This record gives sequence, C-alpha cells and structure tokens, in this order.
Amino acid sequence: MPKNVLVAYGTTNGSTAEIAETVAGVLREEGLTAEARAAGSVPSAAPYDAVVVGGGLYAGHWHRDARRLVRRHGKDLAGRPLWLFSSGPLDASASQRDIPPVPWVKKAVVRLDARDHVTFGGCLREGARGWVARMILRNGKGGDFRDFGRIETWAARIAQELRDG
Repeated sequence: MPKNVLVAYGTTNGSTAEIAETVAGVLREEGLTAEARAAGSVPSAAPYDAVVVGGGLYAGHWHRDARRLVRRHGKDLAGRPLWLFSSGPLDASASQRDIPPVPWVKKAVVRLDARDHVTFGGCLREGARGWVARMILRNGKGGDFRDFGRIETWAARIAQELRDG
C-alpha cells in the first residue's frame, strides 16, 4: 500500500486549496500519509507513492501552477497512481452531472494514464482577486458551489483503491 500521497493544487483565491486539504484530510483519516501542497511549491513528485493534482478552472483553462506541475513532473506522475480534479463551475451543475475535463486536462489524463478525473463546483467570494472575478461577483454570480460530501466520497474511493493495490 502506498504510504505517502501528494495532493497538489493550483488556486488563485483559495477554494481549490480547501478542496485539496479536504482530500488530504480524508486520506489521512483512511490511514494514509497525505500532504496538501501548492503546486508551485512541489520540487519533485518522486518522493510520493501516489499523487492527486487539482486545478481551479479559469475561462476554460486549468490553473497554470497545476499545468506546470503536470508538465514538469510528467515522467514521475506517469509512474505512480494519479488522480486529477478540477474546481470551477459557479453553479450546481458539478453536483448534478459529470462534467468532462477541459481539453488540456483530458490530454493529461490520457497521456499519464490517470485513474480518474472529476470536476467539483467552485467558489467565488467577495474580495476575490482578479478583474474577471470582481466582475462576476458584481453581476451576482459568485457563491460557494463545492459539495464537500461528494469531495469526501471521492477521496475515500482513492484511499480504497490505494489500499486494494
């Protein structure tokens, strides 16, 4: 059973980091060693037995730090169990149906033989950085659409897969 799991994330305003922390917390509760880290702070994926990478979605693109981690460490990621997640829709759609990965992430899933990809709802709160975020909030489209029960269930499935080998 893998002992050490990296949960890396790319985020601008912190909501994807909160998802990653939740995933890592569930993995720890399930008996694994798990660490959530900002994707930009990960020097290497080699020390980890399994990896989860999440990125916030911005205008149809995965967060650049998540993309960079996957590009830079692709060889290490391809050699171990890998799961990917996206965070972004600012509505309930992610809880109502499966949302496929954006094209770049879809290619990464295939290229790296990732075990799964899931899209979770996003969160945009007052004080968010970026002019697009501020415009979305001004138009009343913000809110928290993350389904933490669904996130925890997904993380528990990852733990089960790792335990089962």
